[in-house]
Amino acid sequence: MVEDDKNFGAVMKSYLSIHDYDVEWVDDGALAMDTYKKYKFDLCILDVMLPHVDGFTIAAGIRKLDEKIPIIFLTAKTLKKDILEGFRLGADDYITKPFDSEVLLMKIKAILKRNRMFSAGSEMKEFQIGMYVFNPSLRSITNDNTVQKLSPKESDLLKMLCIHMNQVLPREEALLSIWGEDNYFTTRSMDVFMSKLRKYLKDDPSVEISTVHGSGYILKSQN
Repeated sequence: MVEDDKNFGAVMKSYLSIHDYDVEWVDDGALAMDTYKKYKFDLCILDVMLPHVDGFTIAAGIRKLDEKIPIIFLTAKTLKKDILEGFRLGADDYITKPFDSEVLLMKIKAILKRNRMFSAGSEMKEFQIGMYVFNPSLRSITNDNTVQKLSPKESDLLKMLCIHMNQVLPREEALLSIWGEDNYFTTRSMDVFMSKLRKYLKDDPSVEISTVHGSGYILKSQN
């Protein structure tokens, strides 16, 4: 956690420690990268306005070393351009101060859970979906000699469904992971991609992508 406000930083470290997280707290942006390189972290929480090196610069440096580690910006900068810049740099979330500590805790838990699932899923080169074989690396669905190529977002979405096979994939989790934000437009975009995936898998009656009202989607497959 990189936070220059000593009172706020101390409170946050104590709060997260009480909830069983080991927190390495840095109060100067200039020390962030050296500290990051010393340890193996599961998640980074960054303020944006910091002495010497700002949070966006730190995030860019972290992304050069690790494209997958979750990053949460926790900052007083509320302008739309700052929020967009945070997501452009690969943030998993952008939370503006003041905020609800319990909400932050829930977001951390959700992000870490999703990251563990993706790590487990990345070890699998192929997924069996009924009579189809899905290869995320090749972004393809194969059925006998027929190959359906997928777009990057189609492939990412199907991979998340496969990781949650026969379980509900929360709508917010998919939107934040793939689109970087959860709003009306990204939700409609995801609905379009779900329709495409249903079309690709329609020839196997044992495979179904269902919408769970108010929750998300579920990929059902009798493998």
